[in-house]
Amino acid sequence: MEFKAKGLVLIIMLVVSLALAAVGFSLFQKEHIKNIELTNKVGDLSTKQKMAEAKLNEAQRTLANFETKFKDAAAQVTVLTSQLQEEKTAKEEALARINQMQDDLEQQKKLRLDLEKKLNIAQNDMRSIKGELKKIDSERVKLESKLKDLGSNSDVELGKIVVSPESGQASPQDEKAAKTAQPQSAGVPGTAQTLEGKVLVLNKEYNFVVIDLGSKDGLASGELFSVYRGDTYLGDVKIEKVQDIMSAAGFVSGDVKNKVKEGDRVVKKSK
Repeated sequence: MEFKAKGLVLIIMLVVSLALAAVGFSLFQKEHIKNIELTNKVGDLSTKQKMAEAKLNEAQRTLANFETKFKDAAAQVTVLTSQLQEEKTAKEEALARINQMQDDLEQQKKLRLDLEKKLNIAQNDMRSIKGELKKIDSERVKLESKLKDLGSNSDVELGKIVVSPESGQASPQDEKAAKTAQPQSAGVPGTAQTLEGKVLVLNKEYNFVVIDLGSKDGLASGELFSVYRGDTYLGDVKIEKVQDIMSAAGFVSGDVKNKVKEGDRVVKKSK
């Protein structure tokens, strides 16, 4: 009986051991399978980590490239901004020069218009002076003809002058002859009479007058004449150019031209 009990215990223990072994083996298998799965998962994770690290490195390199490009772009933007500012400054200066040139052009146009007006006035004055000179020249010819006639007549009349011993006066014919002959000696230098004439032409634009006295009257450049209207003294003129029967004289002072008129009397000033 005791032997059977021990054998039964051994059998039970064997069965329990086998059961435990089976359970342990089963657990081992499960753990082994789990280890394999975990190992595979760890391998996958490691691969994924490596891929992620590779992507991270690539992203870092890309970021570094972007930073370099950004710096280059920023430098180019700075250069372009500087160039744009320079171009803007140059454009403003060019516009300022253009505006200045336009102002200068407007002034030149105004000056040209003023010069054209003055030229037209001068041309009109010249035409007027030429007309006056033609008239004066025509009058000169007539005057020379009259002077020749007067000269021939005066020779005849002077030969007939008889002074009365009693009265000491000339006859009426003698007085007439003397009056006729008197203008011939009026402008001769060295006579006691003062040389007088009149203003024929007045040109305020060029500051001169033309008088009806010339080299035949003994005039010379540089001589001074006083201008009168009636007995009113107006100022002085100075002979500048002398011709046969007329002369051009400039104003000694600037206010004289505003006082003188054509037809005013001129009287030679004594030295």
